[in-house]
Amino acid sequence: MVAAGPKVTSAQANEIVSALRSAAERSRGPVAETARMHSPAGSSPVLIVDRPGWIDANVDSLQSMLEPVLAAMLAKRKTPAQPPSNLALEVGGKVTGAEAGALMSFLSSKILGQYDLAPDATPRLLLVAPNVLHTEAEIGVNPADFRLWVCLHEETHRVQFTAVPWLRQHLIDSARQLSLDLAPDPEQLGLKLQQLAQNLPDALRSGGNGLTDIFATPEQRAQIAKVTAIMALLEGHADVVMDDVGPAIVPSVEHIRSRFQQRRKDVSGVDKILRRLLGLEAKLRQYRDGALFVRAVTNKVGTDGFNAVWTSPETLPLPEEIESPAIWVRRVHG
Repeated sequence: MVAAGPKVTSAQANEIVSALRSAAERSRGPVAETARMHSPAGSSPVLIVDRPGWIDANVDSLQSMLEPVLAAMLAKRKTPAQPPSNLALEVGGKVTGAEAGALMSFLSSKILGQYDLAPDATPRLLLVAPNVLHTEAEIGVNPADFRLWVCLHEETHRVQFTAVPWLRQHLIDSARQLSLDLAPDPEQLGLKLQQLAQNLPDALRSGGNGLTDIFATPEQRAQIAKVTAIMALLEGHADVVMDDVGPAIVPSVEHIRSRFQQRRKDVSGVDKILRRLLGLEAKLRQYRDGALFVRAVTNKVGTDGFNAVWTSPETLPLPEEIESPAIWVRRVHG
């Protein structure tokens, strides 16, 4: 079951939908100007959704993301004369969707906005109205300013993927390959469950990567680190652009940032346990580490010099470069 979020009248619901749509539109020009990145006209629609709508969108995207992975896994276990059947793929996809739905029911109350890569459909920017409404009231900030602040971050993600044509497919392919590498064979499932029971405290420790710390081999962790470096870049860049634009168009940006950061620190109880298991604390590190990388590179070579990062997959930062931006500057700029 998914909580619907704050109780509002139809008029209030219509008001926040309209306000978020307006904030998303207003954020486009300042983000493009600050990031010095420009998207084709009409790329990626903006959808204002409720929590069930966010779940539906993400389950669809996750199924699309994992269907080729499932097909590859089944192909490994079939002889050439017995290719994986459509029924097997369909059942597997439904199982994946059911499991994803349970996970998404938890996440659906946490996400304010998201750029949905939609592997087999049209990518779009999702803004989760109930969560924005709940958060702005919970942390006590100006609603109009907070909505625009959220949109600045999410609009930066939209620009990243629409102004850099190869980036979306590169991230999809990387995620699919990583999923295939991490998927255990059925014969190993008992061993994996035993590892889970033995090492669960490690997955719950502060600063870890959640369940991947248990199930991943050293080689897989290296692949995870590469994908994590890309995510750190994307999240850090969005945070930097949001903060650079903020003072000009969001009057209370400093208050919002302070209150929002405090909210991140105040998570406790079951919520904290689930966040650690799912690696959500690692995501918060992505914001911090990625932002430090972006700031350091921009200070050294300027915004246009930083934007060389979007040239090709080869110019994306490696894990060690996120930690030491000077290494990336030397590799890319000489």
